[in-house]
Amino acid sequence: MIERLAISGLQKALGKYPVVALLGPRQVGKTTLARQLVDPSNSLYLDLERPSDQLRLSDPEFFLEKNADKRIVIDEVQRMPELFPVLRSLVDADRRPGRFLLLGSASDQLLVSSSENLAGRIHFRELHPFQLLETGAESRDNLWLRGGYPLSYLAPADEDAFEWLLDFSRSYVQRELGTAELRTTPQQLEQFLQLLTSVHGQLINYSSLAQATQLSLPTVKNYLQFFEQMFLIRTLQPFHTNQQKRLVKSPKVYIRDSGLLHLLAGIDTLNALEGDVIKGASWEGFGIQQIVSMLKPTVHPYFYRTAAGAELDLLLVQNNKPVASFEFKYSNSPHLSKGNTEAMKDFPNIPHHVVTPSNSVGEFRPGIFLLSLFETLQIIRHKGWCW
Repeated sequence: MIERLAISGLQKALGKYPVVALLGPRQVGKTTLARQLVDPSNSLYLDLERPSDQLRLSDPEFFLEKNADKRIVIDEVQRMPELFPVLRSLVDADRRPGRFLLLGSASDQLLVSSSENLAGRIHFRELHPFQLLETGAESRDNLWLRGGYPLSYLAPADEDAFEWLLDFSRSYVQRELGTAELRTTPQQLEQFLQLLTSVHGQLINYSSLAQATQLSLPTVKNYLQFFEQMFLIRTLQPFHTNQQKRLVKSPKVYIRDSGLLHLLAGIDTLNALEGDVIKGASWEGFGIQQIVSMLKPTVHPYFYRTAAGAELDLLLVQNNKPVASFEFKYSNSPHLSKGNTEAMKDFPNIPHHVVTPSNSVGEFRPGIFLLSLFETLQIIRHKGWCW
């Protein structure tokens, strides 16, 4: 079993907060991790996709009070939003830490409901697919190709991994569509998600997406919101400064998991990936996902781009101040563009990192470091920017 980096932080959170919520997409390992965190002898696990467990909570206050001596784990908690006011009442009567561990795969419903009813009583964590620091430096190519969903990454062969990803993506969309207020079909959503591979790592042009899909602008925005709330895509916002520069204001879009990106792009081997035009954008998205999945909530990720062409793939900002930048190059002898060097001049007092597959030269220009992705992640951990 691969040890998850999130486990120590979750253990600490359960020792401090009465309610801890672990969010993330389906099949990412939330239930497996939760079972590692609880003692079966004094805990109770409820899965709200089981009719029998829903029935047990038909009178939630009575049932939860009856089991007040146990740690209650509630999986797919967003399926029963009426639980949150009850949890608030129970927590206010007994604020012992670690009473409830909530697992959810629909970020919007869980966040809105809990923030209204459990403000000041709940701690949030997101569980991401496997990270390179969990699987090891030697696993980089396998993790990049297959992505980090456990059953894909650990599959016996690439063919099995992509067969699982295909089944996962289809069933995930079908299951979650039933909870969304979208007048569409699973097939239309799958086609839209596949279209996003062509704009992965690019600025979102809502009008172009609407034209390509023959959908209205509001519908395109609703589809993007749906996939983001399912943890399948990430919209990265641009960083705005007070400098007298014309800055790009549109966000970028990324398919979070590289394995899912490759499935949608028709790539199922490393050789196919090496020869595909999506390779550079895929490497950029993979690196950004690896970094962002580590960050504390106080460290915010952005990209930086000016109308004149200065650009940086990733800019980390803490306390409203940039602290580091990252440019992803799928080459161990990378070339910095004029746009890269001009952007770095806009932030002269922070370290700039050029992230490659495996080359770790260190500082090769003043303030600019050439590092492997694995070493970059180790530095971020050392800096204290991660959980």
